[in-house]
Amino acid sequence: MAEDASHNFIALFQGPTFDDMVEALTKGFGSLDAWRTGREKPLDWKVGFWGDEGLSLVSNQDTGDWGARTAHGTPETLAIVVPRTGALNVGFGRTVVEATPGRLLLMNNLESDWVSIGAAPHRSDTLSLNWTILAQAVAAIFERPLIGAMELAPVIDFSTAAGQLFGNLVQTIILGMRNNGPLLHSPIAMSNLTQALADLVVRLIPNRLSHLLDNKIHLIAPRHIRRAIDFMYANIAQPLTMQSVAEAAGVSIRSLEVGFRDFKGTTPAAYLRSLRLHAAREDLRDPLNRQPLRDICLKWGFFHFGRFSALYRAAYGENPSDTRRRSGG
Repeated sequence: MAEDASHNFIALFQGPTFDDMVEALTKGFGSLDAWRTGREKPLDWKVGFWGDEGLSLVSNQDTGDWGARTAHGTPETLAIVVPRTGALNVGFGRTVVEATPGRLLLMNNLESDWVSIGAAPHRSDTLSLNWTILAQAVAAIFERPLIGAMELAPVIDFSTAAGQLFGNLVQTIILGMRNNGPLLHSPIAMSNLTQALADLVVRLIPNRLSHLLDNKIHLIAPRHIRRAIDFMYANIAQPLTMQSVAEAAGVSIRSLEVGFRDFKGTTPAAYLRSLRLHAAREDLRDPLNRQPLRDICLKWGFFHFGRFSALYRAAYGENPSDTRRRSGG
C-alpha cells in the first residue's frame, strides 16, 4: 500500500507535554491509562481525529518512548493501525506483536494488554471500527451470532495479495476522512465503506471463523435442511425441541446435526438461537415497539434475561438496552 503524497494532517491538538498528549488521545480513542519514562522531556506531539460513531480516524505524531492501555469502560472497537514511521509493540498475554511501516496491525482494544511506542520519531494512522458493526457483519455472513473472541490475525503484510486489497481500502478511507475530508460529507458513502471494511475483515483477515468460508458451506443445502429452516422460521416464537425440528424435516436428530454442520457450519440449536436473537433485535430496533425488554425476551424464547443479554452482547457488540436507546424506542 503506497503512502499518500500529502501525509501531513491538520492537528486539532498539539504541544510538548505528555499529559496533554494523553488527554488529546482520549478524545479520539476513549479513556487510556498511559505512562512514559522521563515525563518531563518534551514530546513535540500533534493529534488529529475525525469520524463518526461507526468509524473514526486518529492521526498522531510524536517523538515516542511511551505506552498505554485501554481503560475500563471504554467502548469496544477494532483498531486498525497503519504505522507510518517508527514501530509499536502490542502485548496479548505472553505474546508481543510488532508493527512497522509496511505492516498493518489489527487489535480488539479490550483484548490487548498494552501498546508501547518505541523511543524514536513515531507517526501512525488508526481507524477504530465499532465492534457492533463487525459483529453484525459476522452474523450476516455466517447466519450465526459472534460468540466469543474473533482471534483475528494481528498483523497483515502489505506485500501479500490480501494485504494489498485490504490496505488499499484502508488507505482510501483514511484519505477520505483525514483533515475533514470529502468522505465525512457523504453519509451514504461513509456507511457503505464502513460496511465494506467490516466485511473484508471477516472474509480476508484470518480468524477463528475463517474455516466457515470454505466452499462447501455455501453449497445449496439439501432439502431436509431447507425444510428444517422453514419450520424454524414458521415456529420461531414457539417452544421448539430439536426432536420436533428433525421430525418436521423428516430425518433423525443425528442427520439434522450433520447436515447443519456441513452446510451451515453450526448446530441446529445455535442456528435457531441466532434466528431468535435477530428477531429480538428487530423488535428492539423498532421505535414503535413499546414492549418491555423482558417481554421481548420471553416472546422469542429466552427465559433468562441475563443469559439473553450475554448472548445478545456477544452477537451484536452492544447491550439490548443500547439498541433500544439508539432506536429512540
